[in-house]
Amino acid sequence: MDPFRIDEIARRLLESLPPALRSVQQDLESNFRAVLRATLGKLDLVTREEFDAQTKVLERTRAKADALEARVAELEKSLSGPPGEAAGSGSGGGGGAASPGAGPASR
Repeated sequence: MDPFRIDEIARRLLESLPPALRSVQQDLESNFRAVLRATLGKLDLVTREEFDAQTKVLERTRAKADALEARVAELEKSLSGPPGEAAGSGSGGGGGAASPGAGPASR
């Protein structure tokens, strides 16, 4: 975590202390920083830049998945259309397309 943010958190903690405890401010401040660094260092945190980069990757992946789902739905619809318009009438040339239920039943 950014040292500036740790210092900022430590400063806020010090400001929230009652005035009577502020006399030991230097000692408390260094202890706060040490505890914050140790605790936050154990957490599995990422930087904002890494998070934003992964968010963009996820958005692109979702868009691709949505496009593929739409394409699969179109293909399924064309395969289950009226007789005569199914597998043989597409631009794929026919040759290797099997009907959806033909594979495992013949074993």
